[in-house]
Amino acid sequence: MSDERRSGDGCVPRIVAFGGGHGLYATLSAVRRLSSDVTAVVTVADDGGSSGRLRNELGVIPPGDLRMALAALAGREPHVQSWTDAVQHRFGGTGALAGHSVGNLILAGLTEVLGDPVAALDTVARLLEIEGRVLPMSPVALQIEADVVGLESDPRVSRCIRGQVAVATTPGKVRRVRLLPANPPACPDAVDAVETADVVVLGPGSWFTSVIPHVLVPELLDAMMRSPARKVLILNLAPETGETAGFSAERHLHVLCQHAPDFRVDHIVVDSASVPVGPERDHVCRAAKQLGAQVVYADVAEDGSHKHHAGKLAAVLERLAVRERVEARLVEAHGGIDDGGIDNGGNDNTAERTVGGRESASWQ
Repeated sequence: MSDERRSGDGCVPRIVAFGGGHGLYATLSAVRRLSSDVTAVVTVADDGGSSGRLRNELGVIPPGDLRMALAALAGREPHVQSWTDAVQHRFGGTGALAGHSVGNLILAGLTEVLGDPVAALDTVARLLEIEGRVLPMSPVALQIEADVVGLESDPRVSRCIRGQVAVATTPGKVRRVRLLPANPPACPDAVDAVETADVVVLGPGSWFTSVIPHVLVPELLDAMMRSPARKVLILNLAPETGETAGFSAERHLHVLCQHAPDFRVDHIVVDSASVPVGPERDHVCRAAKQLGAQVVYADVAEDGSHKHHAGKLAAVLERLAVRERVEARLVEAHGGIDDGGIDNGGNDNTAERTVGGRESASWQ
């Protein structure tokens, strides 16, 4: 394990990252720079493409987002990269395999052979030399159902839309989402990981279909609320066409609060360019107080894109959460610690902070 992923005393922070798809891939690409003890907890409601076909035909949990998380955490050695490329490869052509990813088929096959999706994920994780774990948020495949307005002539009339793809691409406005079955079971290993974590990261990603579903699994929500981990919410860089079209940063926070009124986080990371200085930041600050959170503005975007930069995001998370949580563990164990000159950004009771967005030299 590389030295930069250890604190001063060699302690490795335990990080749990929630999400799905490309948003979770971005988070994992960042946090793997901070720790070798990373657990990805992934949504299991995808019903489109290869994942949708496999869940319908074989009854397995949709493997696509799980495969993406495995690829994000895979080892970087050349022999492992060959396996990662193969796992990510998608078949072309027009036959029965067209559109399927090799990794999706491997996960579906291993699930049938081993009789357990977690065992299948752990097996592929060993193949890819992953030091952490990738886990489903639930051991059963779930569906997303949403209340959507704007699809009828009367804008006040709500229509029920079912399915992740349908919700993500609706031309209407999503008001609320639910999981089917309601109150689904959580993956026990995911619950255990949250309860022993130092840092829990939620987002970025498709807000209604990749982020909010995690707080709709009662056991996961309870574990997050009980956990002493530092909790960080990462906002998207821009609204997504479809489910969050026209949403402000403030609206993203209000929607999360509506779905989980008692949920609390410590920090909300917002790209400084996505919310200009002025009244909009005041609105975000007020919305953050409903979550008990401090808003942290930083440059975390890749130049000229709406994608998070792994190095920039890692530097912010390391400064905000990892060092603070590891230091707290050391205080508990040893009764004191040299703060090492860490800049805490002033008064930690303030509702807003701005941290430098430049990539730390240790991550270059």
